[in-house]
Amino acid sequence: MEFLDPSHEGEAQDFVAAPRLQSLQGANVAFISNGKEGTRNFFTALQQQLKEHHGVASVVALTKGNYSAPAEAEIMQQAANADVIITGVGD
Repeated sequence: MEFLDPSHEGEAQDFVAAPRLQSLQGANVAFISNGKEGTRNFFTALQQQLKEHHGVASVVALTKGNYSAPAEAEIMQQAANADVIITGVGD
């Protein structure tokens, strides 16, 4: 019998977290959704809150083509222009 350990796919690359913004005022935000139904209402409400209460300048909503796969290169390229990226999954 062979047992496989799914807890590690190889060596993880080192990374440095992006610096935190001092404020969301005037920020450009990107949402990356997995495309499931549960994210739609959440992101709509979050967008409203960010604009009304935190002065966010713009929000772009992006949806992955396959909910179980990593975001496509095109989506990541569009999101790279944002000051803040928020991802979400939902059922």
